[in-house]
Amino acid sequence: MIVAGSDSGGGAGIQGDLKTVTCLGGYGMSAITALTAQNTQGVSGIHVVPPAFIAQQMQLCLSDIGADAIKTGMLHSAEVIEAVAATLPIPNPQSPVLLVVDPVMIAKGGAPLLAAEALSALKALLIPRASLITPNLPEAEYLLGTEIRGVEAMQRAAEALLAMGPQAVLLKGGHADGETLTDLLLMRGAAPILLETARIHTRHTHGTGCCFASAIATGLAQGMALEAATRRAHAYVQAAIAAAPGLGHGHGPLGHWQAGLAAHT
Repeated sequence: MIVAGSDSGGGAGIQGDLKTVTCLGGYGMSAITALTAQNTQGVSGIHVVPPAFIAQQMQLCLSDIGADAIKTGMLHSAEVIEAVAATLPIPNPQSPVLLVVDPVMIAKGGAPLLAAEALSALKALLIPRASLITPNLPEAEYLLGTEIRGVEAMQRAAEALLAMGPQAVLLKGGHADGETLTDLLLMRGAAPILLETARIHTRHTHGTGCCFASAIATGLAQGMALEAATRRAHAYVQAAIAAAPGLGHGHGPLGHWQAGLAAHT
């Protein structure tokens, strides 16, 4: 299940998430938290969904179809975070529902997507319950209130984020400088895992964060271990960037379908 905002341009949010889930062989459901008016050039408007209706979407799907994993994206207010947290399944070790929290805070074009007062609710109610959180560097800096520069600083930041309570942290390094980009996966009781890739020089990267988190959640729902799910998701995202169709005049969407074909061959 994806609990996130809608992207009218189809590149990120619910639309990008469901494309990713489908292309990797999963079945996706959605609870839409907000409607956005946007295209590849940016977000022009946000229409919020009442928290009670977000919870109703979740409740109906979970009580009927059920879920192996839940991924959250754009949760724009403390009230929405509270409603989502209250609707999550009660933890059950015999039948766990894994939770991937992508702390969406800032759109690709710089528009804020998380109200400042919601930060404390995110830290208190969702991050401690997460199987994995997937912040990029700006989001991690916002969560920690500190600058992150270099791989050693990323490791320290991941350790600080792990201390907030999640079971694992994937700190994404796509915003860093240089020709080699590094993502860092840190799980409790394990050494950090570095996922390195050469930078692909393109402006068509809209929805990469949504895609990465949803791809991992799909792997977890399919029974993959976290490291394996993360490595497959990492490869999928790189293939999707390379296959971007070049749409729009700004930050265009990824090539979800072509990357999915590559993942199954």
